[in-house]
Amino acid sequence: MAAIHITDIEAAINYWRERKPSPDGVTLAPELRALAEVYALMVFHHEDEVDEVGFPAEAWEAWLTWYRSTPDTPCIAICSTSQGDDECKGCGRSFDEVQHWPAMTPAEKRSTWRRITMEDSAWRFNRYAERVREAVQAQPAEASPPPDARPPDAAPAD
Repeated sequence: MAAIHITDIEAAINYWRERKPSPDGVTLAPELRALAEVYALMVFHHEDEVDEVGFPAEAWEAWLTWYRSTPDTPCIAICSTSQGDDECKGCGRSFDEVQHWPAMTPAEKRSTWRRITMEDSAWRFNRYAERVREAVQAQPAEASPPPDARPPDAAPAD
């Protein structure tokens, strides 16, 4: 089983804070309370990841709702694994990850997303990052950028 990284818990918390803000600055929505408990335990125990198996049901549902709001696949439709590469130059996933993506759990997918984001070597993060910047700039002001989009000043230059 895959583990869920603390940054994904933080992102889910921020997702719910935006959707269900505290009416009095103290009270938390049930989804936030469930995620905050997991987050607090991770911080207390100095853990970066939590196993998806032991996730409390309410926190899991809140996390899954956030997860469904993120892009499912890092694919940018330039798959070099189909040309024999062990790792796709377009998205950064391994051949096995590309092949088994539909069967992977949400936590396994997020783990893969985290790895390819941290490696920052796939074309989706450099050569084609300008497409993401253009898409973000073309969105109306009230719309937020896709969760995997980098701010215009954060993409490495080619």
